[in-house]
Amino acid sequence: MPLSVLDLSPVPAGTRPSQALHETLELARAAEAAGYHRFWLAEHHNIPSVASSTPEVMIAAVAAATSTIRVGSGGIMLPNHSPLKVAETFRVLGGLYPDRIDLGLGRAPGTDQRTALALRRSREALGADDFTEQYAELRAYAEGFPAGHPFEPISAQPDDVPLPPVWILGSSTYGGQAAAALGTGFAYAGHFGTLDPAGVISAYKRDYQRFEHDGGPHAILALAAIVGETEERAQQLARANALSMLRLRTGRPGPLPSPEEAAAYPWSEAEEAAVEEWAGLVSVGTADQVAADLQRRADAAAADELIITTNIHDPAERRRSFQLLADAWGLKPR
Repeated sequence: MPLSVLDLSPVPAGTRPSQALHETLELARAAEAAGYHRFWLAEHHNIPSVASSTPEVMIAAVAAATSTIRVGSGGIMLPNHSPLKVAETFRVLGGLYPDRIDLGLGRAPGTDQRTALALRRSREALGADDFTEQYAELRAYAEGFPAGHPFEPISAQPDDVPLPPVWILGSSTYGGQAAAALGTGFAYAGHFGTLDPAGVISAYKRDYQRFEHDGGPHAILALAAIVGETEERAQQLARANALSMLRLRTGRPGPLPSPEEAAAYPWSEAEEAAVEEWAGLVSVGTADQVAADLQRRADAAAADELIITTNIHDPAERRRSFQLLADAWGLKPR
């Protein structure tokens, strides 16, 4: 089963946020060498622990720094953008890096409501539920608008480049339903979604509508994983990730803490209980332990592919986590 990387350019405490962007490039080079299939960049805004706010820029940088790995968005939050601009951007990327670009689309803002309002510029746009219409407009820039449509004369340049393969992302049943109805690939956010991936993916494949521009249903399951040289070290790394999640979910976001900071943190009983509840969202342990758990989850969900996100304070240790997993998974180094 193909194994891929989802990167958010995590910002470690004590470092400059811009350095996280350079660490993403280092991770991409390492992932390509290790044999990972895709490298996707996320879109998040106003989160101090995440520097990945403009995936289209990072896609260009990652693709330039690598040569064979597929690079894409995980994803572009379509309601934050003009469909024309997305079509133009990804045609440019496809022209620069043929047959290597993926276009993953989401419908969530990727941020808080105040920041979403700043992005979308009006309360009407903030409350609109028009993802399907936006997607149809995006696709029409590649396939043509109906005769008489006001946008019919508009051409998304360069128009000799096809739109890259499209994936719809989701953490609920809506994402799978939309991907099935629109005939796209589907990526389920199992690293934070609370639904059983098996049911969501099964419904997506059952209801998939085949169109000329897509070959068939393909489901990617996104999961979080932390691999350590030892089980004890993996648990220490996971504790720091848990503290970061706790702060984010309780409205106190900050840079990614170190294991030492997490060990010194005065955990309350309520916080310990919350962390215990979220523990099942992350596969933690040695490479063999994590690989076995990921395989179990993939089999249970009937996923066609896994994409892994890993938050570790030390960038070198994060790269090592992905390398250990690649070795245990049996990826062929490039």
